Amino acid sequence: MARIAFLRDQLARAERLAKAILDRQTAEQLQAFAAECREELQVLTRRVAA
Repeated sequence: MARIAFLRDQLARAERLAKAILDRQTAEQLQAFAAECREELQVLTRRVAA
């Protein structure tokens, strides 16, 4: 459960920063990181639900 909370926090931070940063490359990297967090979060929540 701690990993799920961590991923949710990181996902929110990355998305928030990606919207605020003017540097396109950095924003794209943050969006990619957010997508990775989202994917791992989906896998973990499926395991917990099963």
